[in-house]
Amino acid sequence: MTNPRIARDTPQQEQEQRPATRLKNALRADLLARRKALDTKGKAVSDELIGRRLLEWCAAHAIASLGVYHPIRNEPDLLVAYNALSSLGVHLSLPVVVGKDAALEFRRWRPGDALVKDALGVMVPPADAPVVQPQALLVPCVGYSTSGLRLGYGGGFYDRTLGGAIRPLAVGVCYAFGLTEFDGEAHDAPLDLVLTDEV
Repeated sequence: MTNPRIARDTPQQEQEQRPATRLKNALRADLLARRKALDTKGKAVSDELIGRRLLEWCAAHAIASLGVYHPIRNEPDLLVAYNALSSLGVHLSLPVVVGKDAALEFRRWRPGDALVKDALGVMVPPADAPVVQPQALLVPCVGYSTSGLRLGYGGGFYDRTLGGAIRPLAVGVCYAFGLTEFDGEAHDAPLDLVLTDEV
């Protein structure tokens, strides 16, 4: 029988004790609190700025297929830009979690299409929506570094998605106050670009 006083840490406990992980957890908590405290009018202005930059970037790079996101936890709301992109013929899709340790699956979606709530409480396209491979992904960030690393929620879904054999362009979306510095870890997949509300 194992003596509980000398039992080894579980992998999760070991991860929580790593300095890089502890720093990320502290940064994440601070940035989420700042995002939650945004006033409605200021957030709307910031979201419009990011949306305009997204439209300009898509036009400049001839983006025909884009994986977007349904905002949660006060993330930038880019629905106006999604509507504009859809009207221009850009094929949109939304991410779906299909397994705890799996990459994200992207299902075709148009603004106005019905969504269903998944096991995590996130609104996603229904199971019969076509699965697609987007040319580029919008990746919501809690924070980001000058080297293009993303601070997310800690689940690793986007890292696994971007670490696959077919890697789409990865465009981070974050409020400018999310710029911070932290050490990357082996699983961190860098972003190609970050769009913010910085004037």
